[in-house]
Amino acid sequence: MWQLLKQIARTGTPDPRVPESDDAWRTESQQIQQDILDLLGRALCIREIDAGSCNGCELEIHALNNPYYNLEGLGIRFVASPRHADMLLVTGPLTVNMTEAVRLAYEATPDPKLVVATGECACTGGMFKESYAVCGPLAKLLPVDVTIPGCPPPPLDILRGILGALRVKRTTRAR
Repeated sequence: MWQLLKQIARTGTPDPRVPESDDAWRTESQQIQQDILDLLGRALCIREIDAGSCNGCELEIHALNNPYYNLEGLGIRFVASPRHADMLLVTGPLTVNMTEAVRLAYEATPDPKLVVATGECACTGGMFKESYAVCGPLAKLLPVDVTIPGCPPPPLDILRGILGALRVKRTTRAR
């Protein structure tokens, strides 16, 4: 205990700088809510599927639910069943064991359905694409609306990808 106190006394108190915040996306919150209402008429419901990832992308997705990003306040929520979902948010490379489950989840999702590939593994197969247990990227099985590259992508990029998928679907619906 005394050694720890001596160490604290020797090093002193750190003076870290607070990183600069990029809160420009917060000003768009009214527009985000309006985009969701224009397309769906209610909250956007997302079913997240881990198709074989390392859980790095899941940690970043879970960060979207914290008070800083306040996903629920934007009118976006996660659901447990693809039958209640508007969007499938898939992470990880498409493994052989998850291929059928992902396909069934896609078929169970009502139209107009959106598919977002999150992370480098879901977009390209990542470092696992040559593995015997991996079928490849998600696009080999499902029509992907938006890809969000990164290993793992930061929460803000995931949020932008979700909103990008909404805007893509809105423009295709208008045609």
